Amino acid sequence: MRQAARAGEGLRRHRRWLFALFVVVLLAEMAVAMVTTAVKQTPTIDEPVYVGTAVVYLQQHSLRYNPEHPPLGKLLIGSGTAFADAHLDRAFTGDQTELGRHLLYESGNDPWRLMLWARLPVIVLTLLFGLVVLAFARDLAGPVGGLVALGLYVFSPDIIAHGSLATLDVPTAGFLLTSVWLLWRARRRPRLCLPLAGGALGAAVATKMSALPAVPVLLLLVVLSVCHARRTHHPGSGGRMRLLVLGVAAASVVALVAIAVVWASYLAVDPQLRWAGPENLPVTHGLGPRVVDRLPFPEPYRDGMRIQFGFENMTWSGFLFGRHYRGSLWYYLPTALLIKTPLGMLALWSAGAVATVTVPRLRSAAPYVLVPTVVLLAAAMTGSRDLGVRYALFMPMFLAVAAAGVAALRRRSAHIASAALLLFVAVSSLRTYPYYLPYSNEAFGGPARTHLRLHDSNVDWGQDLGRLAARLRQRYPDEKIWLVYKGSGVPSFYGIDASDPRKVPPSEVHGLLVVSDSSIAKADDRLSTLISTSVRIDEVGHSITIYRRATRVHRALEAK
Repeated sequence: MRQAARAGEGLRRHRRWLFALFVVVLLAEMAVAMVTTAVKQTPTIDEPVYVGTAVVYLQQHSLRYNPEHPPLGKLLIGSGTAFADAHLDRAFTGDQTELGRHLLYESGNDPWRLMLWARLPVIVLTLLFGLVVLAFARDLAGPVGGLVALGLYVFSPDIIAHGSLATLDVPTAGFLLTSVWLLWRARRRPRLCLPLAGGALGAAVATKMSALPAVPVLLLLVVLSVCHARRTHHPGSGGRMRLLVLGVAAASVVALVAIAVVWASYLAVDPQLRWAGPENLPVTHGLGPRVVDRLPFPEPYRDGMRIQFGFENMTWSGFLFGRHYRGSLWYYLPTALLIKTPLGMLALWSAGAVATVTVPRLRSAAPYVLVPTVVLLAAAMTGSRDLGVRYALFMPMFLAVAAAGVAALRRRSAHIASAALLLFVAVSSLRTYPYYLPYSNEAFGGPARTHLRLHDSNVDWGQDLGRLAARLRQRYPDEKIWLVYKGSGVPSFYGIDASDPRKVPPSEVHGLLVVSDSSIAKADDRLSTLISTSVRIDEVGHSITIYRRATRVHRALEAK
């Protein structure tokens, strides 16, 4: 008996070591993918604004830049720039877009080094959120379920792409997931987990305002967790009322902690909370703005919400399946997710969601995993900006946890199919390396064809300017370059001496015509004419296309 017990203990110990090894290998693969991607990419459109604002936070303790987003995410980015010894002229007075360009290209800083340091905190956070996915899924479906969820997370092209950038989307989604996981654990340890859940919720709201629609859902989950933790076998009507009152009180505490985190993020930038509202603060009407006035947040946060309402009242343009349109489409985000999510991942998400609802021991997790996902997606679908799946990065996080439910299925065939699908996801993700931003799955032609169906941060966010410079030096030295670049980089800094073909008569445009794919998607008649009379000869990073445009004489000779 003792010998059998020792053998069983040894087997369990080996399993724990094997589990830990799988976790380390998966996270190491993700870390390598994100760091090497971050090193090679030039600044995307949003990053210089956040990085410049972060440096102003650290050096000048001023809230005047980028008020449309709360400070916490940019403070995290700033924790990286603090090691880059960034120089910034205190007398600079431009707007936030000019600030980013000034910091990166006009202040004597090395933009490659500065951007890497700015991106590293987000990379570290992304890896830590992977541990949250693992822990949440393991709580629901055991070690195997945890590994399934972690595998889907670390091989998600969208998580890798945006987790390697100094932006706010991954931190917001990750903090929300952390809060929900802590609420799940509060079903057993409410006193410890509920304040922590409030802190994580506050961190999400203090990073990006798109987290606000989740707040009512999570507060209801607080009540649900407290009622589960304090339940008795025969509570009676009085006992149920006491549970409800206790749950509401706990939700109030969680809300107060979240509000305190938001206030703390602003006070961390400026303890005196000096604030002068922007001169161009939009005037908005309706229920939303009236609610904003009554929120217990700092004035700059409320002004930031007004700016966001102003953005939502604007008419933006979108691009879907080759169609350039004005306004927004309610089905844009689900369609974009269908294009940009690995096929095996879509299958495992669906199977996991079904298992979460139908398997008895998982059913209690459905309100925690599925309801926030549905509410956040519905809120995102009502937005006016059809600019990318980055507005729905909570999907690959929450649904990776849901996918762990396949491990609870008792059929061996289900486990074999799940392993095959997970392998398919890994192969699909590894094949796109290092071009994660323009990823699309095999059903839509892979990353080389994403630009035919989507634009902006789904494909071309200005990330390949450095790669373009290298390609031009290697293959096309001493040729005339005409450039239409959509991004925040400065081409001349990378050695690209180019002219804008839209500022001269078309007859003068000959040589290399280089166009960002997002600009192709939204090309006006003038640019469309230039492209249609050119020959496509190359592409860079699946986001920039190179054409050759001959003179009229050369085209006539070629036609003969």
